[in-house]
Amino acid sequence: MGSWGALLVLLASAPLAAQTRLPLTRAQAEAVGRMIWRNEGGGRVENLTHWNPRENFASMGIGHFIWYPAGAHRTFTESFPLLARWLSASGARVPAWALARNCPWPNRKAFDAARGGQRLRSLRSLLSRTVAAQALFMAARARVALPKLLRGLPDDEQAVLAARYDRLSSTPNGVYALVDYVNFKGEGVSALERYQGVGWGLRQVLLQMSDGSAKEAPAAFSEAASTVLRRRVALSPAWRGERFWLPGWLARVATYKQPLY
Repeated sequence: MGSWGALLVLLASAPLAAQTRLPLTRAQAEAVGRMIWRNEGGGRVENLTHWNPRENFASMGIGHFIWYPAGAHRTFTESFPLLARWLSASGARVPAWALARNCPWPNRKAFDAARGGQRLRSLRSLLSRTVAAQALFMAARARVALPKLLRGLPDDEQAVLAARYDRLSSTPNGVYALVDYVNFKGEGVSALERYQGVGWGLRQVLLQMSDGSAKEAPAAFSEAASTVLRRRVALSPAWRGERFWLPGWLARVATYKQPLY
């Protein structure tokens, strides 16, 4: 079963707050969500619907969840269609067009022309009202990702990765780091998400980080994420211009070390 199927099983089987073993209360989910919103869009409502000029997809919500138009080359893991279904299952009134598999705007030009229209205005309103639910979606995605992270690794690496995941998931800052990073840069298991054969997702960061106590884990994860992201940029094709984004990426993962609540 893929990540879509696994998350939909969670949707059907348990209340939102109980869908992961990550210790997120509703208030903590709201705080985590607002931090991620600040990371992704400066906490601004207008940035809840966005299309980067360097990308071939729209970015929606507090986590800039990817939504591809029909026919687009899907290089990165798409997440907005499942988020829309998650919000609908949580009780939010999601318009039918937003539950469609493909983004209705074929390109950035069409998207920008529609920014002031009723559809995108209503979507921004919905997304600004569902911060906690979006954070819980991210937490569920992080939890569902764990078996995928372990699959195919040698036994010793599986044990190391699982232990580090558990240490992180036992503290609020660690939960924030897991939830934010898996949304930010993915699980790290897709063969499409590689430069020169090397990934940059959650799996790679967990294997890179040093060991220590649960209290020390968020800082260790932050440092490992910095290393992994620097390596990604060093290996990336020059035409992608990823050095432009690196300072912001490093600032984002540095927040994992800062007090959250």
